[in-house]
Amino acid sequence: MPAKIMVRYGEIALKGKNRGQFEQQLQRNLNSALKDFPATVKRLHGRFMVSGPEEQRETMQQRLSKVFGVVSLSPVKEAGLDLEEIKQLALEMVGNMPPERNKFRIKTRRANKDFPHPSPEINQLLGSYLQQHFPRLVVDLKQPSFILSVEIGYDKAYLYLERIAGPGGLPVGITGRGLLLLSGGIDSPVAGWLAMKRGLALEAIHFHSYPFTSRRSQEKAVDLCRKLALSCESIPLHMISLTNIQKELRSQCPEDLSIILLRRIMLRLAELLSARQKLQALVTGESLGQVASQTLESITVTAKSTGMLILRPLLGMDKKEIVDKATAVDTYNISILPYEDCCTLFLPKNPVTRPKLEVVENYEAKLNLDDLLEEAIGSTETIIVKS
Repeated sequence: MPAKIMVRYGEIALKGKNRGQFEQQLQRNLNSALKDFPATVKRLHGRFMVSGPEEQRETMQQRLSKVFGVVSLSPVKEAGLDLEEIKQLALEMVGNMPPERNKFRIKTRRANKDFPHPSPEINQLLGSYLQQHFPRLVVDLKQPSFILSVEIGYDKAYLYLERIAGPGGLPVGITGRGLLLLSGGIDSPVAGWLAMKRGLALEAIHFHSYPFTSRRSQEKAVDLCRKLALSCESIPLHMISLTNIQKELRSQCPEDLSIILLRRIMLRLAELLSARQKLQALVTGESLGQVASQTLESITVTAKSTGMLILRPLLGMDKKEIVDKATAVDTYNISILPYEDCCTLFLPKNPVTRPKLEVVENYEAKLNLDDLLEEAIGSTETIIVKS
């Protein structure tokens, strides 16, 4: 018998006339997550049903639990639309439960209103039937040791005992395409994960200063993209050298303005790449007030270097919240590896925290900016990072 896995979504169900588009995108993403398996994804009554090899069920469940838009999933058993058949399947499933798990609850969802028994009646009939065969069982609606869930569909009844959490959110690709400014730190991978959770398909850009920084910093960016790609098919990663730009900044501009100037140049390069890739927004890991380049004044001056929309998913989060999320999405241990990136390498001792736009623009005017940007964008190396 093939494995059956029921996949549930939440927010998508509230989308009204656009709901079909969201469901279709989620179905495409589920199929993409399972492309290595001989599996099928079928739309049901506000659910998706995945069928695949029983021996690969655990791996398929792990893949599905990473897909944005999925609220939860369950391995299910099927019965016909017959109460006696449902009772027999329930008896078989509960019979395998360990004796200490004796407090239970039945929870029924009847999508098929033509089924002759309403949900409360099914709960009562099944509960009584199980207690007749297993006298140790006690109904406990508040703190059960297990819940037997029943879903009455239009063709089958589905029973399950397990519910595996998914990430929720919206299916990747449904809200547009953006470019993540991916450093080697803790913040930007979390920002990318949160942007993907809102349905944004991502490409990533990573700036390096090789040979002043080692290749390890670039490998770190690849590893971070690989973690993010667990929730989508792949992430294109564009790596751009800032070595000559940073040399020019050191020779032509004050040290305390170097980070602001560098970040403005990064945004310009990101805008150029976005135009080439037809991307609609930039995503950064900025958190208000966390460091000198993320004061309100610094963010304002930096943002004026581009006309693109900049999304900042971490803006209101403190460092502990960001670290906790990085740990949860499994990027933290990669982010703390001690490989310097282009920003930390030339970090000024006393960076300006309240830069003035006119002062910054005056120093930019001393740079041969067009040539520097053209040279940097010409250094772009792109790889497709898969999970």
